[in-house]
Amino acid sequence: MSLDTETLNQFRDTVSRFVRERLVPLEAKVAEDDMIPDAVVEEIKEMGLFGMSIPEELGGIGLTMSEEVQIAFELGWTSPAFRSLIGTNNGIGSQGIIMDGTPEQKAHYLPRLATGELIASFALTEPDVGSDAGSVRASARRDGDHYVLNGTKRYITNAPRAGLFTVFARTDPDTTNASGVTAFLVEADTPGLKLGPKDHKMGQRGAHTCDVIFEDCRVPASAILGGKEGVGFKTAMKVLDRGRLHISSICVGAAERLIHESLTFAIDRKQFGGPLSDKQLIQAMLADSRTEAYAARCMVEETARRKDAGLNVSEEAACTKMFASEMVGRVADRAVQIHGGAGYMNEYAVERFYRDVRLFRIYEGTTQIQQIIIGRNMVRNELRQR
Repeated sequence: MSLDTETLNQFRDTVSRFVRERLVPLEAKVAEDDMIPDAVVEEIKEMGLFGMSIPEELGGIGLTMSEEVQIAFELGWTSPAFRSLIGTNNGIGSQGIIMDGTPEQKAHYLPRLATGELIASFALTEPDVGSDAGSVRASARRDGDHYVLNGTKRYITNAPRAGLFTVFARTDPDTTNASGVTAFLVEADTPGLKLGPKDHKMGQRGAHTCDVIFEDCRVPASAILGGKEGVGFKTAMKVLDRGRLHISSICVGAAERLIHESLTFAIDRKQFGGPLSDKQLIQAMLADSRTEAYAARCMVEETARRKDAGLNVSEEAACTKMFASEMVGRVADRAVQIHGGAGYMNEYAVERFYRDVRLFRIYEGTTQIQQIIIGRNMVRNELRQR
């Protein structure tokens, strides 16, 4: 563990108080304004939350996976917009640099990512490239000691705020699969990089996405992540296990918040001469939600421990992400049902969470992609044993 037990508990308690006392009261305003107040962003920076997973020697806190998910459980209690702000710096925006970056790239970018001075963004998805990430069409043509990037990336989280993009582009035009894809570190002020308008989403207002457009965008060869062509897709895949566990823990936190809202409402609401919470069918829905949330928490914690032990957890991370993201959707649906008509009104948190959590079944790999990963691994492992 990077932190002793007492220090970790203090950090978790500090985050928990910040979430409940500072962020939860702001949820409705953030949703209405579609913006996190600048003052809150500064407070999040001061707490070190942008650098939780970045090594201490590079300016971060350096949490292990097991420690990170404990903090993410707390962050999941509030609007996903707050978590999304720091998510890419701790996950896919930094982990590729941590795992495969050159010493120069690590020293140049990671300290600034850790403080939140620099926001990272992961530019993989394209208008016609989603789950089939290996079919990237954006191109990177070699021109002397530079590359010229062209193409459009879509639904890119934190792109409107980002100062650094990890961009995946095809450097070998003769390939049609992942082998010809290279990852580049491209700074936001690079000529030829443009942003589209902010997307209008179903939920998670305050967390912004938009298109990132490259038109003859010239970057030096030193911008290749790790300094080597053709390994960008491998880098992308390596960072996903941690990202999927992080999202899974956010799903658990959100489910626990929804259960809290449902239980509180059911106790306070009077129906048929007594509290709604006395009704057995209401208790059954609460019990189902509590059981599923507990199961997902156990999956997250166990898979995080296995990852910290150095084991390959790609299959377990996919299982966890699939179960946790589907679970929170069911919990949100029950929460609305328990609230009845009130659950359909936007002054209640469950209405907003119902829309917000729908995205968890899509990003970091859809449920169907997780099923494919799990199924393929099962078949492969069985054949190896024969």
